[in-house]
Amino acid sequence: MNMNTARSAPSNFGINVFFIIVCLMIALPFLLVISISLTSEDALSQFGYNLLPKAWSFEAYRIVFEKPTTLLRGYGVTILITVIGTLLSLLLTAMMAYPLSRRDFRYNRQLTFFVFFTMLFNGGLIPFYILMTQYLHLKNTLAALIIPGLLSPFNIMIMKGFLDKISKEIIESAKVDGAREFRIFFQIILPLSTPALATLGLLISFGYWNEWFNALLFIDNDKFIPLQLLLVRILSQADFLANSPMAEVSDKLKYASFPTLSVRMAMAIVASGPMLLIFPFFQKYFVKGITVGSLKE
Repeated sequence: MNMNTARSAPSNFGINVFFIIVCLMIALPFLLVISISLTSEDALSQFGYNLLPKAWSFEAYRIVFEKPTTLLRGYGVTILITVIGTLLSLLLTAMMAYPLSRRDFRYNRQLTFFVFFTMLFNGGLIPFYILMTQYLHLKNTLAALIIPGLLSPFNIMIMKGFLDKISKEIIESAKVDGAREFRIFFQIILPLSTPALATLGLLISFGYWNEWFNALLFIDNDKFIPLQLLLVRILSQADFLANSPMAEVSDKLKYASFPTLSVRMAMAIVASGPMLLIFPFFQKYFVKGITVGSLKE
């Protein structure tokens, strides 16, 4: 027993050192981003990047929070589309993956091929824009930010792989007891799929939270601009006023010393902060979801 303990001690020490190094590789870049956001632009130009700011400055955050009402509205739009989009996407993904996981479903192979085919080919940007604006009339609506991300063939295939692991005897027993397909799905399949739903929900929510391209295409009304696009516009406007020959002289003087680097990092902190707080609550489901099926009985 002592021999085994002595042999396992060096291996455990090596594993701990390895994971400490991995954690530092993950944490240090994030700490560097925070440091840059709190460093003055002159210090960044003179000393470069440092984990401890050479000259502290909150100018970047002052610029980002210069119009708090607009920023809060952007937060509200992003939170709304993230919550609604994630819930609807999980429901539709599970409803699509469930029949594909049932081997007694007549069109199982055909629909699986159809889903897989859309992973490789799509209609392109122009047909997508025409569909959303000319046929569905979703321009300047929150639906234009939610609907495009509702179904992903990749998520459907992941969910299908998880549902394949659920014993079909459970479904047969429920049928013998008189349960119909909708009751089986909502009262048996969905509760058993909590790890997979939590994992996909986290990935889907990240996608909606970082959404800006669809907003750039379909949103002109300032009331519906999400947070990510709002932050991009702040930086683009400052760059334009500082460098464009079409800008007014007063604006050029105002933005001549614009802290571009620190503002970009401050935007990253402001945009990613809420998701960093949410992730720990889903971590146990996330780990369980990505490892399910890796062990054979």
